[in-house]
Amino acid sequence: MTSNELRELFFEYFRRKDHAVIPSASLVPENDPTALFTSAGMQPLVPNLLGEPHPMGKRLVDVQKCIRTDDIDEVGDKVHHTFFEMLGNWSLGDYFKVEAIEWSLEFLTDKKWLGLDKEKLAISVFAGDDDAPFDQESYDKWLALGVDRDRIAQLPKKNNWWGPGGSGPCGPDTEMFYWTGTLPVPDKFDHKNENWVEIWNDVFIQYSLKEGKYSPLTQKNVDTGMGVERMTAVMNGFDDNYKTNLFSPIIKKITQISGKDYEGNKKEFRIIADHIKAAVFAISDGVSPSNKSAGYVVRRLIRRAIVKANQLGVKENFTIQLAEVVFDIYDGVYEIKKELVVSELEKEETKFKRTLQEGLKQIESKKEISGKDLFNLYQSFGLPLEVSIEELKRQNIKVSDSTVEEYNQELKSHQELSRTASAGMFKGGLAESGEMATKYHTATHLLLASLQKIVDPNIIQRGSNITAERLRFDFNYAEKLTPEQVKEVEDLVNEQIAKDLPVTMEEMGLDDAKKSGAKGIFDSKYGDKVKVYTIGSSDNYYSREICGGPHVTHLSELGHFKIQKEESSSAGVRRIKAVLE
Repeated sequence: MTSNELRELFFEYFRRKDHAVIPSASLVPENDPTALFTSAGMQPLVPNLLGEPHPMGKRLVDVQKCIRTDDIDEVGDKVHHTFFEMLGNWSLGDYFKVEAIEWSLEFLTDKKWLGLDKEKLAISVFAGDDDAPFDQESYDKWLALGVDRDRIAQLPKKNNWWGPGGSGPCGPDTEMFYWTGTLPVPDKFDHKNENWVEIWNDVFIQYSLKEGKYSPLTQKNVDTGMGVERMTAVMNGFDDNYKTNLFSPIIKKITQISGKDYEGNKKEFRIIADHIKAAVFAISDGVSPSNKSAGYVVRRLIRRAIVKANQLGVKENFTIQLAEVVFDIYDGVYEIKKELVVSELEKEETKFKRTLQEGLKQIESKKEISGKDLFNLYQSFGLPLEVSIEELKRQNIKVSDSTVEEYNQELKSHQELSRTASAGMFKGGLAESGEMATKYHTATHLLLASLQKIVDPNIIQRGSNITAERLRFDFNYAEKLTPEQVKEVEDLVNEQIAKDLPVTMEEMGLDDAKKSGAKGIFDSKYGDKVKVYTIGSSDNYYSREICGGPHVTHLSELGHFKIQKEESSSAGVRRIKAVLE
């Protein structure tokens, strides 16, 4: 079974259960200022999980692009990935635990669908604690469906609870595992045995976490997640995700470029394949390599891939060749901005190759090395510890355990500083940050309309990043704006705020939305039914855009709009940073 077949089968099953297929959201979170990337299927739907109606109804199904960087150092084994896809079915205050569990089992084991062996399944449920009780309903339902008691584990929050982090909608989950080891299958389920592979997760969002306290949600929801990479591997009998059709063409191309084989260089091949794929999707969704925030993550991914390729003996530029393979793998599944990706990868690879060679020259000049030296090589030249040690070994310079320990201490101090900065940037969690993010979201619509009126009617949004403190807006334009243009745009936005124009939302079909004059960025990201937000009256509007929301209801809620900076983002793309005072 290919990944394309798996996606289509999943969609077809839930279409028959009256679910509407919705497109994947961007990897850049639209409504979540607490995260650099969309890292879970629930993130784009948080407003709907909290009660805001979704234009496609209460039953939804999708495949969501995700990037997770918290376990980036784990990439290199057979199952961890930076970029991955998550299949999910959603109930927004409609069905709950009984139906979700029944359908999960049917889709996994019925011969019409995946046809997995029920005797190889195991289950975990939430054991309960001081915040929430044991999930008796899920436990009883699995028993009623014929799962043996010894195959159902009761586990704590760290295993069987899901939520966005600091605050927001959350709840217990029940997870499904499949035996991938040799026969016979053990009678008792041990979740620590790696041969039991988690394949699906049903989350029952029935609580809201705010200021450390859990309270029941009025609207109870279902959020499920099935990893496309892992499930494709299971369906093909692979214990290595990199052998699936999602990675094997990239692995093949790395073999051609390097002249090395996968079996003897698995870690390097996996890191290169994973990181370049993640970079392709991140860049396509508007995150260019840089030294800040999400851009720094993308830069680190690309550079780590280049270092690993260098270890394999690859000297020429190769990232674009791998990107083209990624384009082919996902052709017809996602819309990828190929020209932008190629341009950014080429610039970043050429630039880092020079830096990398400088770092290697620094090593060549050493007679001995300290942990601080090793850390400076990492921080200034992007050389990971293992690369520096390998190069030093070639010069017969031994790196002692104490030197490595000193390096680790330097790295730890640096990471703690980074985490402290990040904690300050994203403190408060989604729920607390939502009010300001909502205001900035509306301000972004005003900014775009004002740029089109003052600078060029053909300007479109090329990227947006909102935190609780500011907005960042990227748009297509070749020249630097003059100070006069910046002032005019700022004044025009504030003029509309002073008028206290209303902001209204209407749900309609995509064709009707276009006929109404509504503007949108990428048609492919919208479903059959969309939300259209209008600033101003219906027949004399200032801005009308297709958008997921949320927004304020009157512009007077925004306060004073101030542009702090106008600068270049990348070739042909300008960036504005602004605040509400």
